[in-house]
Amino acid sequence: MTDLALKPALPLPGHICTPDPRPGRTREPHEILAPEYDDELEQVHAWLAPSAVERAFTQAVDDAIKYVLDGSRTGRFDLMSPDVDSDERASVGTKLQYRIINELKLVKEPPLDTTILGVPVELKATVRKNWMIPTEGQCEVCLLVQVDAAGARHRAFLMRTHRAWLRGGANKDGKRGIVSAALALYALPVLDWTPLPPEPLKRLSPPQRDVVFAPRVGQTERLTALFGYLPDVVVPRSSIETVCAGNRDPMRRARQAKPVVAARHGLTLLCGTWRDDLELAASRGFDISGDAWVALTPAALERRGTA
Repeated sequence: MTDLALKPALPLPGHICTPDPRPGRTREPHEILAPEYDDELEQVHAWLAPSAVERAFTQAVDDAIKYVLDGSRTGRFDLMSPDVDSDERASVGTKLQYRIINELKLVKEPPLDTTILGVPVELKATVRKNWMIPTEGQCEVCLLVQVDAAGARHRAFLMRTHRAWLRGGANKDGKRGIVSAALALYALPVLDWTPLPPEPLKRLSPPQRDVVFAPRVGQTERLTALFGYLPDVVVPRSSIETVCAGNRDPMRRARQAKPVVAARHGLTLLCGTWRDDLELAASRGFDISGDAWVALTPAALERRGTA
């Protein structure tokens, strides 16, 4: 007999589900409803449906990753780097919960993480393949966010995480993973795989990275090299702060690099804090709002009407 034949069948709607006991709260057995008959689940899903969710979730995930990397102090820009340990990587999920609440203009409140249209909602985020559901989240409406750091993307589901759809083995905190078949059948998609904002520092080759992050070399010199390596690439302020980690006033050093970049690389360096630069970049199809920078090649500079 194969291992597959030994596995118990996935409980279907109509099955009676009994949550794990939790101190201080009575958990009653209840009938599992199919998602289309679960009014609370459907109401929350409808509230999350508008396209603004994509912007909100993308901003929240990007902020959480950057918070953990702390690039302006550590010089790190890749969550999958060996310089980032597994505990730090896992902490993205915790940071992300608060950022999603903020981006969706919700409130952190009991009995779970927040409420949407009066429905208690548990927020769970993971940088792994599965979510670990705590006892208080069993049989509740859960917003599930998954971050694929290696692929620089994220997605989200909404699911009532019935105990019957969770794995048998729990970790030391009593949390259980979701059975993959239950996720495939009963989770409602909120957001399909969506790219995260690009990190231009990842485009540097190892030799280029050595130059840009060279120790005991001035910030202006290293930023000049950075822009020379990345022509016609929008470089956000956070990337510049990461290159200049631990130093003061990196934006001033970037401004000082303007004439050097022009003389050495033949590029026109534009900064989003200056209206003329912002408008010039936009007219060439580059968005440098939010203090971003771009070093335009002559060909890009001559191009018009692409915004």
